[in-house]
Amino acid sequence: MSSTKNICPLCGGLKKQGTTTFTVDMKDTLVVIRNVPATLCSLCGNEWLSDEVAANVESMVEEAKNIHRQVEVTQYRKVA
Repeated sequence: MSSTKNICPLCGGLKKQGTTTFTVDMKDTLVVIRNVPATLCSLCGNEWLSDEVAANVESMVEEAKNIHRQVEVTQYRKVA
């Protein structure tokens, strides 16, 4: 019995662990977070973030928004 856990539900490609760049363009701020851990499809390139990583990214975006910079480029890190 084969597992569908590592198969992309969109294209049938193989999912693998890697990193991605997460970008969010808000009204007054552009936030770019590099080296975000993600599951990536080797065929179509679709990306998935774990709940923990998504929560950290959300905190990092909120932090950048509060600094009021027009552009914030940073590396992924765990936020306390």
